[in-house]
Amino acid sequence: MSSDPAAQDRYRQAFAAAVEAHRAAGAALNDGLMTAGQLLQRVLAEGGKVLVCGNGGSAAQSQHFAAELTGRYQRDRAALAAMALSVDSSALTAIGNDYGFDRVFARQVEALGQRGDLLVAISTSGQSPNVIEAARAARVRGIAVIALTGASAGTLGESADVILAVPDAVAARVQEVHLTVLHVLCDEIERAMVGDLP
Repeated sequence: MSSDPAAQDRYRQAFAAAVEAHRAAGAALNDGLMTAGQLLQRVLAEGGKVLVCGNGGSAAQSQHFAAELTGRYQRDRAALAAMALSVDSSALTAIGNDYGFDRVFARQVEALGQRGDLLVAISTSGQSPNVIEAARAARVRGIAVIALTGASAGTLGESADVILAVPDAVAARVQEVHLTVLHVLCDEIERAMVGDLP
C-alpha cells in the first residue's frame, strides 16, 4: 500500500484537534462535572431514575450512558435506573406522527418522569427543538436537568440546572468530549457507590 503524506497529515490533525478539545474541556468543566456528578449521585441514591435524550450521535451516546448505568461502567454494583428516550421506535414514530418530532422526547418525559428524577439532555448545538422541549417538560415536573452542549448552551441552557458546555465549535469534537464527560460521570457515580478500583 502506497504512502499518502497528505492523508497522514489529516489523520494527525484530527487526533491533535481531539486532544486539544479534551484539554480545553478538562480546564473548563471541572466545577460543572463535580456539580453534575453530585446531582446524579443524589438522584440515584434517593431512588430516582435518569432519563437521557439526544439526536443522531447524541442519541447513541444517550443509549451508551443509560447502558453503563443499568449495567456497569467499571465496577460491580447494584443496577441503576436509567433509560434512553431514543430507543423505542414505536413511541418515537407514534408521538412524531401525532404530535410532531419536536415532542418525541417531551411526551416520554411527561409519561415516565417524576419529581426526583433527572434528565440528561444532549445537544451539540444547544438548539435541538426536541431536546429543548424535553428539558422544558422536565422542569415543569420538578425534574432536574443536566445539559451537555457545545460552546454555546443555546436555548437548551435556559432549562438546565447544570450546563456542561464543551468549548469547541466542531460537532465531531464536541461529541468526542461528550463521551468522555459521560464516562467521567459514570466513574463518579460508581466511586460514590463502591469506592475506588482495586
